[in-house]
Amino acid sequence: MTEYNNLPVLAMRGNFFFPNIRAKVEVAREISRNALKFALENGGKFLMVSQIDGSKANPTVTTDFYTVGVIAEIASVESATVEATTVMARTYEAARITHWSFGEKIIFANVETLDFTYQNDSETRALFEQTLRYIGKLAEVNKSVAKLELKSFYTEKIDYLAFTNVVANEIVTRLQERQAILEETSIEQRLERICAYIIAEIDFANAEKRIANRVKQQVQSGQKEYYLREQMKAISAELGEDANEKQDYLDKIKACGMPEDVAKKATKELNRLSKMSPTSPDAAVIRNYLDWLCDVPWSKESTDNKDLTLARKILDEDHYGLEKIKDRIVEYLAVMQLTGKLNGPILCFVGPPGVGKTSIVRSIARALDRKYLRVSLGGVRDEAEIRGHRRTYVGAIPGKIIYMMKQAECINPVLLLDEIDKMGKDNRGDPASAMLEVLDPEQNFSFTDHYLEVPYDLSKVLFVCTANATDDIPEPLLDRMEIIELSGYTELEKIAIANRYLLKKNMVLHGIPDGAIEISDETYSKIIERYTSESGVRSLEREIAAICRKVALKLVENPDVKVTVTPDNLREYLGVEKHKDEMGLIDDTVGSARGLAWTRVGGVTLNVDATLFQGKGEVQLTGNLGDVMKESARTAISLVKSLADEYGIDKSAFEKTDIHIHVPEGAIPKDGPSAGVTMATVVMSAFSGIPVSGKVAMTGEITLRGKVLPIGGLREKTLAAYRLGVKKVIIPKDNAKDMDEIPQEVKDSIEFVLADNIKTVYENALCK
Repeated sequence: MTEYNNLPVLAMRGNFFFPNIRAKVEVAREISRNALKFALENGGKFLMVSQIDGSKANPTVTTDFYTVGVIAEIASVESATVEATTVMARTYEAARITHWSFGEKIIFANVETLDFTYQNDSETRALFEQTLRYIGKLAEVNKSVAKLELKSFYTEKIDYLAFTNVVANEIVTRLQERQAILEETSIEQRLERICAYIIAEIDFANAEKRIANRVKQQVQSGQKEYYLREQMKAISAELGEDANEKQDYLDKIKACGMPEDVAKKATKELNRLSKMSPTSPDAAVIRNYLDWLCDVPWSKESTDNKDLTLARKILDEDHYGLEKIKDRIVEYLAVMQLTGKLNGPILCFVGPPGVGKTSIVRSIARALDRKYLRVSLGGVRDEAEIRGHRRTYVGAIPGKIIYMMKQAECINPVLLLDEIDKMGKDNRGDPASAMLEVLDPEQNFSFTDHYLEVPYDLSKVLFVCTANATDDIPEPLLDRMEIIELSGYTELEKIAIANRYLLKKNMVLHGIPDGAIEISDETYSKIIERYTSESGVRSLEREIAAICRKVALKLVENPDVKVTVTPDNLREYLGVEKHKDEMGLIDDTVGSARGLAWTRVGGVTLNVDATLFQGKGEVQLTGNLGDVMKESARTAISLVKSLADEYGIDKSAFEKTDIHIHVPEGAIPKDGPSAGVTMATVVMSAFSGIPVSGKVAMTGEITLRGKVLPIGGLREKTLAAYRLGVKKVIIPKDNAKDMDEIPQEVKDSIEFVLADNIKTVYENALCK
């Protein structure tokens, strides 16, 4: 064992050289060039040590290096530049580092050389002979090993240490294995390690040779196939056929990412096509089928926006109000962030026309950053519109769902099923039944179109439906959807929508510059009261468009004109008022009351009149009333008879008096039980002679015992009363839970009376 102090360290990145080797060393790092420079100036010796992580440019700690290196000496300098230094070096001994000294630009180490041990007996000789044989076998499969000169070791006294150094230096290439052999001080262990390494290399070389032979055979087979295909192309060209068609379809099938079972179906059809004449009618059918299979998206998916703040901002930009829907969409996004996918029931927006059902779906798609598509289901009566036609029919095509997926070009669009309540059915089937599979999250992962005849995954599509009412939607289909009701807007909400969206939109559509039109809130209020009668804002937008057209004409005549529309000059732009102030039609009147009703276009007021004349106690009902409403009228008459004594009515008057109950606007069909309290009030007023307050509206079903039963559509009905300026609304007590749905401005303007009995209705509706 020999010790050396303060040897400059040459950090090797990658392999090093074993002792007793003469080799050229080229270095470029400053720390390495400094080590060689110091060695030249101080006797030429240095320590060659490998880095554990060769990618580290500036090793600074002991853990960056192995602990055993090789002492070397510079024999000559080949070249020395600012960028690199090349020297011829001679390696001597393996040495273990005992102490490190890290300078700013150079590393020093104290080392002690390794002492090697071996038995020098028959076993060592046998290991030596075995190693030579393995080297010979390796030379047969690796030509670079054949150049290794080992004749000098065939002597009576073999230098085993030098032998292992030479063999390891030339044959062993992996750094960790070279380092392990370098650190091994037992010659026998060194020979065993080298033998094991050579055996592994022989096995690898043989495996590589087998793979090469197989590849060669495949290449030869491919060349044969290529030659035959070229012949087929030449024959097809002579026959006027397209020989590339099959390969084109095979490429499409592979590229579109079909599931395995669908790809098998497509390949089977393609094989049928290849055996047919190109001009055959069946060939055209198969081509069309394959085109559909390849054009429909199977795996392409767009990336969803998961930013809740951005989504909420987009929804607020596009729509005023609709907080319930916006909260629901943000909840969807929150679930998507937690689960990684968009799950949940199918949404169905239900509400009167013009409240923004369709446009909110476009905003949902924009908030999610998904493709938006719309399918109109109004008037669809054929099941094949949804599921497609079978290929046996001439001109068969897929249904609307698959057609829209092709248009989407991805498997996760937002698909609007508009007017789902307008679907019908006839002898061609029931499209609503076909929609059951489409809108069921438990089934639509394997939706089957009659044309495609293979399962198609619709589970990642966000389906949103719209409807004006749920009455015409079949119960099984309705059960698969989450109903979100969109009620009408209040006057303040309509004014805000007109200011933020409708006026700006129509100014752009009509080419009117900013600032050319000014409309005050009072003007909007008059437009809403006197020119529109709706729950939504569609008619309001049409009136604003009419104003913009008038202004556009003025701008053509005078480009600098600025128009201010006021309540006083509104008639100049919109003409005669379309609706009168209905509050002036009803004063405190005997036998006349205002009820509230719900229709598909929102809430409306319903005037009910009753008159008495001498007769035989007969009842006459007019106004195009339905059966339920007629029953409510008879129930109201019977109830008033039972209360005659309490309100000072002669019971005999019922037997000699005919009653005529009429609901105006007789051309419009009316039905439902919620006019019960109104009819009971007008009948009581007619018989008692007590007027009904003209500032009161009411709704509720009535029983023969006088109990007021709850009704539906409370928000829409109260909005109708609010639009007319009604000051007091009588509602069933059991509807108190629905008061949260009523806007605060309506609650502030109207006094609500909760009635559980007809007597409470009389106390608040009849003038005292």
